[in-house]
Parts: sequence; structure tokens; C-alpha cells
Amino acid sequence: MAAYLEACLDEADGDAAFVAKALGDIARAKGMSQVARGTGLSRESLYKALSGERTSSFDTILKVVGALGIRLHAEAKGG
Repeated sequence: MAAYLEACLDEADGDAAFVAKALGDIARAKGMSQVARGTGLSRESLYKALSGERTSSFDTILKVVGALGIRLHAEAKGG
């Protein structure tokens, strides 16, 4: 999951909806009901938020990342 998300972050080039869709792919693979329970959000709202058709709030993204057991980190850009 983390490697897939990392690759999508690299490919996204700042496209937040692309990243949300990648998280949606991961959430569906893990089980949207389980992720919904972990975030405290409904399955329906997660499907909408992670559809890639709109930009999700950072709060929602952080909840999903946490429910998936993924940790975000930052590093300085090279060059």
C-alpha cells in the first residue's frame, strides 16, 4: 500500500484528486467498510471523497491514511 501511494504521489505532480483516487484504490482493496470504521466517516462519503472527481479535505486524507495504517513523511526536494 505504501509503495503504491508513494508512486502515485510521485506521479501526481500536485494533483490532489489523483492522490485521493489512489487512496480510494487502496481503501477499496483493504475494504471500504473497514476504512470507514477507522475514519469515523460513512462509506458513502468516503467513496465520494476518494473518487478522484473532487478534491478532498486534508482532514479526510489524514483520517484515511491513518485508518490504512500508512504514515506520511516529508523530505526536502533534491536539486
